Amino acid sequence: MPDVTLEDLTKRVEELERKLAELTKPQPPANDWRSVVGIFEDDEFARDWEAETLAIRERSRQAAREGRYDDPA
Repeated sequence: MPDVTLEDLTKRVEELERKLAELTKPQPPANDWRSVVGIFEDDEFARDWEAETLAIRERSRQAAREGRYDDPA
């Protein structure tokens, strides 16, 4: 085995510290909402789905403003 220099050991320790810091940093929960951002393709179906979803939400808000709490869908 070749002679190990102090510089080699320093680099190895720095690399180990970097890896350890990466492994021990807090991880977001598996069901975090950010994990699904951008999963829908930008196609006609996705645009129609989003428009309908927004329309349902708006009808729900309008019903709440009017004191109705029925299913707006």
